[in-house]
Amino acid sequence: MSAIVVAATPLGNIDDASPRLKQALADADVIAAEDTRRTRALAAALGVEISGRVVSNFDHNEDRRVEELLTAARRGTVLVVTDAGMPIVSDPGHSLVAAAHDAGIPVTCIPGPSAVTTALALSGLNVGRFIFDGFVPRKPGPRRSWLESLKNEQRAVCFFESPHRIEATLRDAADILGKTRRVAVCRELTKTFEEVKRGQLGEIAEWASTGLRGEITVVLEGGELASAEPEDLVDAVLEQVRAGVRLKDAVKEIARAHGVKNRELYEEAQQAKDAEGF
Repeated sequence: MSAIVVAATPLGNIDDASPRLKQALADADVIAAEDTRRTRALAAALGVEISGRVVSNFDHNEDRRVEELLTAARRGTVLVVTDAGMPIVSDPGHSLVAAAHDAGIPVTCIPGPSAVTTALALSGLNVGRFIFDGFVPRKPGPRRSWLESLKNEQRAVCFFESPHRIEATLRDAADILGKTRRVAVCRELTKTFEEVKRGQLGEIAEWASTGLRGEITVVLEGGELASAEPEDLVDAVLEQVRAGVRLKDAVKEIARAHGVKNRELYEEAQQAKDAEGF
């Protein structure tokens, strides 16, 4: 079969590997792996003998790999895997899949483990409607601007965060979104020390101050849509602009989050920006 096959791998529990994943690892002509050593270790743990070629396909080389992998996919099967969970979801794979569609090469998926859906299911929060926002901005300014945009987000928000920054993110969230907004911090999903801590932002931020380890996925419960006037949102827009976001983009994001008209907010923000001289 000539195709790109995107496959989910276990988050931590090896028994979550599907029979289809095992077969794909054994049969693929080429395996594009985020970490070739981890993929070989996974295959060994599953008792699978890899017959194809294994090549690295990670953040810093995936664009250069595209043509090579498309050529391989025209001749046989290219299996795309990451270290854990579903490729493309904050992991490598998008460039290849997009190019394969453009080139008319079949793309299919072997579904399986995902930190996003696992955390949503475990959170105990209202997650009937949700968005996934990837990794939180690393720097304090962009992070606070991102949190500002969630003030009136009615859908649950799922995101990833580093154990070194989770306390700061939760404290900023409590400050901007309110200490009583509910959140679930999910750590080491499917692994031996899996833990889900659920409660209000204020108390969970305090809990995180003791230090956390491992892979962390956070689910933030949606808020209530509150009415706002354009002039009340100017400071939030300008904070994003100071952080390097284009005025037009900042206005669009803040206006959508708060249910105000883009044009009115843009005019207010432009006047304030001109007045400050930047």
